[in-house]
Amino acid sequence: MTELLHTAAELHRLPRTGRRAVVMTMGALHEGHATLVRTAREQAGPGGEVVVTVFVNPLQFGANEDLDRYPRTLDADLAIAEEAGADAVFAPAVDEVYPGGDPQVRISAGPMGERLEGATRPGHFDGMLTVVAKLLHLTRPDVALFGQKDAQQLALIRRMVTDLNFPVEVVGVPTVREEDGLALSSRNRYLSPTERHTALALSRALFAGQDRLAAQAALRARAEASPASDERATALARLGEIRASADAHAVSAARAELPDAVRAAALHVLEEAGRHEPPLVLDYLALVDPQDFTEAGPGFSGQAVLAVAAKVGATRLIDNIPLEFGAHS
Repeated sequence: MTELLHTAAELHRLPRTGRRAVVMTMGALHEGHATLVRTAREQAGPGGEVVVTVFVNPLQFGANEDLDRYPRTLDADLAIAEEAGADAVFAPAVDEVYPGGDPQVRISAGPMGERLEGATRPGHFDGMLTVVAKLLHLTRPDVALFGQKDAQQLALIRRMVTDLNFPVEVVGVPTVREEDGLALSSRNRYLSPTERHTALALSRALFAGQDRLAAQAALRARAEASPASDERATALARLGEIRASADAHAVSAARAELPDAVRAAALHVLEEAGRHEPPLVLDYLALVDPQDFTEAGPGFSGQAVLAVAAKVGATRLIDNIPLEFGAHS
């Protein structure tokens, strides 16, 4: 049976039998969280333990955000955590985590924390990293698991753990989606049926960008026999090799322009959703390097994250997918 703990003293009395895995949440658990807990169970192994934290952190909510509205469903959370394999749920009160009130010393997210989500929500990542650091100290895990849906959060936690020498392994777990593609989120429950229909544009936009990247890879494979140069394309055209000529021209131009083409494919879907009723109000669409969340420029190669944030009605949603740009894409 999963133990429910409310204080650091109770947590520290929890027997430690092996590898400890922690999953940090703000409650309102759903299948995405359950997937994190099941993965944590695998990481901990049969002789270890899994701790799930449930804490709605006031430091990462802005003045006009939904702290008071954020769902608190501890009984249901405990049931989901237990079914997924958690040994303990640590659900402290605010004054247990911040016994002296708002902490005077906080962790700064630095320049990466000022981009994208950080630009829209100033101070959000400072508050997030501060509570993650505190919960890492309190739970003392060997491994901590976080969802890739919050890609910038995951990147910043990894940076903090590296830069500040936290003795913990950070594992990212792929985003869990509903059958229609919408990324699972505690905030999805705020959406009306018509708002949900509009919100589907977030995932459709991301997959449109992914499809554009895949189409470029297919184009390159078809044209691989011909060097991707304007000179070769012109020579082929003179010989009547129209298809090969077109492919060579396209590959030559598209290599440098592919990041913009991926963005454009996604943006087209989002702009169309902006004309729905209710409309999607775009906050940002970005194709970024996951190491620092700077924009991927012309000719970019390697791993990237295509990320989007938008409001539908009063609900703000985020989503992202990882993409791989080959050196010769």
